[in-house]
Amino acid sequence: MHILFVTENFPPERNAAASRVYERACYWVRWGHQVTVITSAPNFPEGKVHPGYRNRWHQVEQRDGIRVVRVKTFIAANEGVVLRTLDFLSFMVTSFFGGLMERRPDVVVATSPQFFAAVAGCVLAAVRRRPFVFELSDLWPASITAVGAMRDNAGLRMVERLELLMYRRAAKIVALTRAFKSDLVARGVPPDKVAVVINGVDMARYAPRVRDRQLARELGLEGRFVIGYIGTHGMAHALERVLDAADLLRERPAIQFLFVGPGAAREGLVRDAARRGLTNVRLVPAQPKESMPAYWSLCDLALVHLKDTPLFRTVIPSKIFEAMAMGRPIVLAAPDGEAADIIRTTGAGVVLPAEDPQALAAAVSDLSAAPQRVAEMSRRSLAAAPLFTREKQARDMLKIIEEAAPSAPESLEGFRSASVGK
Repeated sequence: MHILFVTENFPPERNAAASRVYERACYWVRWGHQVTVITSAPNFPEGKVHPGYRNRWHQVEQRDGIRVVRVKTFIAANEGVVLRTLDFLSFMVTSFFGGLMERRPDVVVATSPQFFAAVAGCVLAAVRRRPFVFELSDLWPASITAVGAMRDNAGLRMVERLELLMYRRAAKIVALTRAFKSDLVARGVPPDKVAVVINGVDMARYAPRVRDRQLARELGLEGRFVIGYIGTHGMAHALERVLDAADLLRERPAIQFLFVGPGAAREGLVRDAARRGLTNVRLVPAQPKESMPAYWSLCDLALVHLKDTPLFRTVIPSKIFEAMAMGRPIVLAAPDGEAADIIRTTGAGVVLPAEDPQALAAAVSDLSAAPQRVAEMSRRSLAAAPLFTREKQARDMLKIIEEAAPSAPESLEGFRSASVGK
């Protein structure tokens, strides 16, 4: 089977979407399928093209058996609204034409974020008369208003209507959480069209390891109790509240907060930590993916932190599964929802209220004095990891794609009819 996959983010970019698409595609290729990925020149999140690449109209590379087609886009950093929207819209257009140039696939798959990449995949599938599979990794545009990037307006409501049209047009929808499926069904999407495939981790990359002594020495973390936030520093994560917790613990130098990763909020956090004189905070910029296990090894606790908004009850951050594979206890500070259920059910960590610095500081302080409890949570975290592997996710999603592929191809005229009728 030939799978054409549309995604704006792909390695060497390091965000969750890029890793998810790439790691599953590697399995599909290994299992005998052909995979073509339509993506952009790598530039996330800084909005700067990575070394060795250029922002060209059409360039092709092979990555572990995957045909990677990169198209030209308007490039912007992962911050602000207007420029990022131009980035999204430009990829929608160029990825569509890039897909037209490829050999006709058996199925077209597209993932969100970002939303307009899914629009390109939907229209491309209609033009190529092939079934469309929509992977839903966030409820967009609801997530835009949830983080405060935009207020609800007529434009967003129009995008929501387009979103519902795509759900109707898709042969199958793959939701990354059960809450996403519930939301779609409540809005009229047939439940048998929506399958839930929870995110996973590449256990070949992430596995328990002893603390990297050299790295600990370089960062001044030798002999310290470290709570680590490893991942994107974005508007959704409210990491300024974590600095508040660090401020409350500034007189406890044996406890250190480690931040590793890129994101729109990172520079603000660096400035804020310096302004406050927080010597118990280390802010490390984005690192190569292959270096991430070494940083995980420094963490006595893995922090997963989300903004206090109802929408985030529906999400399951992928760093939960990375922490599990590394055998790290998880401190989840987020709205009570599906992610919290996983932590409680597995016993992999503790669940705290979202955006509550006092609760976070108290929990970190208590756990730093309870090594046996930390060790037990570590054991349970590692034991839960095999439930959420990337291989399982790849296999489950491939089954859904195969179910969609034999479905009758639909024409562009059918797409227009559906648009007019709604």
